[in-house]
Amino acid sequence: MLGKIVFDGEWVTITKSAAGQVPRETRLRAAEVSGTRMKQATWAFHGYVQLVVPGTLPAAEVRGPMAGGRPPQSDPLSLSIRRKHNDIARKLLAAVEQARGPATP
Repeated sequence: MLGKIVFDGEWVTITKSAAGQVPRETRLRAAEVSGTRMKQATWAFHGYVQLVVPGTLPAAEVRGPMAGGRPPQSDPLSLSIRRKHNDIARKLLAAVEQARGPATP
């Protein structure tokens, strides 16, 4: 596994580690998140979860046989997921959406 995402009810922590590198952690309060994105994994390709923060555009999906339409590994606000994690990822993002509060105009 190249990473994990954890939500404790207030903070979202994404930990990513490339092979042979020190794990890199990104931590955000749910209130700082302006949106979430998810692409479900399939039997052939990994999917992803992605957090969006105000003032930034979400990292674009990279096309190609190795990327499979996911944001680049270097994006600290996204994480690739396997097909067996689709339901867990959906529930986690729903909890983040609920915890971040009402949308502001």
